[in-house]
Amino acid sequence: MPICNESHPDGTESRRTPSVAYRTGLGVMYWGNAEDVLRSQLRKYEGKIQLIFTSPPFPLNRKKKYGNQKGEDYTRWLSGFASLFSKVLKSNGSIVMELGNAWEPGRPVMSTLALEALLDFKRVGQFSLCQQFVSYNPARLPTPAQWVTVERIRVKDSYTHIWWMSKTDRPKANNRRVLKAYSESMVRLLATKKYNAGKRPSEHHIGDTSFLKNNGGAIPSNVLVSANTSASDRYLNYCRKNGFDLHPARMAEHLPEFFIKFLTTEGDLVLDPFAGSNTTGACAEKLKRPWVSIESNLEYVIGSSGRLHKTGEPM
Repeated sequence: MPICNESHPDGTESRRTPSVAYRTGLGVMYWGNAEDVLRSQLRKYEGKIQLIFTSPPFPLNRKKKYGNQKGEDYTRWLSGFASLFSKVLKSNGSIVMELGNAWEPGRPVMSTLALEALLDFKRVGQFSLCQQFVSYNPARLPTPAQWVTVERIRVKDSYTHIWWMSKTDRPKANNRRVLKAYSESMVRLLATKKYNAGKRPSEHHIGDTSFLKNNGGAIPSNVLVSANTSASDRYLNYCRKNGFDLHPARMAEHLPEFFIKFLTTEGDLVLDPFAGSNTTGACAEKLKRPWVSIESNLEYVIGSSGRLHKTGEPM
């Protein structure tokens, strides 16, 4: 692993020059700030990324160890990546960005800052908004605690928004790659080939053979259930064994897996510029996609390697 040259007040560590932290057969993890890595490696990756899948630090009211921005600084910071993302993205590539909710300081009122930042990012990059997704975590702790568990004047905030954007209205995508298992009723319908055809109250007309074809599964909705409740996995065991800090906002593996399958095929290059514990890179590796990840916090970089090898020693 590289040796740290300077520390930041928020606890992150970085070099003045971005460096490669580790490699696998398919991917590379860079240690450094995302904007510095993308600028220094622009010639190498320009126009080659099929999917940018990432969860940038949310615009929270208090500073976190993983380096979130606040207020108007967040909007400027996020929109600053629009041109960089556009340069490295293929003409038919996709950007998928998870943005969480934020609340006004000291008030039981939601902030629109994340949406304002997203709209500014979209405008600067001239991106098309292909579709909005919701990531629902039924196991999420009741937050914001003051309004939910103390004063009891709000319900718990258990979802995040995921925004799919592209430089074109028709990026590479195929929902056949993310079909889910048919319901029991649909399995019975396919077996009996009987159902009530005709006009519905919604004014849709269901034909006599509209649902008789077996497509191998059902088309999923844009609500993704993504509980992340595992108390023991390769990453957690690796960090605990070696005394590494755990990333506090780890992503459920289902999310990057879904979008990597949906928006790429084997051989397509996947980028996560705010990698955290590198869930995206590990999922891309499993799905045989080359990947590039970037993380500015040295502790998280070191711990993330535990997702990608089977030994108990640091890479």
